Amino acid sequence: MSYKSLDIIHDEHRALAAMLSGLRALASGIEAGRLTPDFDLMASMIDYIENVPEKVHHPKENTYLFAKLRQRCDEVLPVIEQLEQEHTQGDARIAELRAALEAYRRAGASAFAAYQAALKAYIEFEWQHMNTEEHLVFPLARKHLTAEDWAEIDAAFLANDNPWQGAAGEYAALFTRIVNMAPAPVGLGG
Repeated sequence: MSYKSLDIIHDEHRALAAMLSGLRALASGIEAGRLTPDFDLMASMIDYIENVPEKVHHPKENTYLFAKLRQRCDEVLPVIEQLEQEHTQGDARIAELRAALEAYRRAGASAFAAYQAALKAYIEFEWQHMNTEEHLVFPLARKHLTAEDWAEIDAAFLANDNPWQGAAGEYAALFTRIVNMAPAPVGLGG
């Protein structure tokens, strides 16, 4: 059976993981003295996280995949409830990260440690969240959802603006701009 919607979620997870890894690499480079802070780049990366995972990705999971799985598998209900709660906290978590970056921009090096701590907390949270989805929810979805369920979910995911194509193609453009701005090994920039 084809799981197009799970492929889309996995691809979006990979894009988010790339952005998180890039932010971590930039912070490590700054800490080691190899890089100077590029606040516009880091803000663009946070914009990407805010606009794609928080505004496009999580609502699709809640509305389509989690809703169907709730109907078919009682075992997954506590996990889904936790993930949905985490989704509702996304805006606040992004705001904390953005505030830490802005404090760093204003105060300079004295605020770097606080920014780095906020970034580390955000990254750890997101890794745990994605791993829960990929290693607990996806296998249960494959096991319990019917072919009809998958047809509905896949149709919704394919019709619901793919952040990389169509009307929402600005996310692909933002991702490309970030890759071109970021220095190696994070991106292609100088």
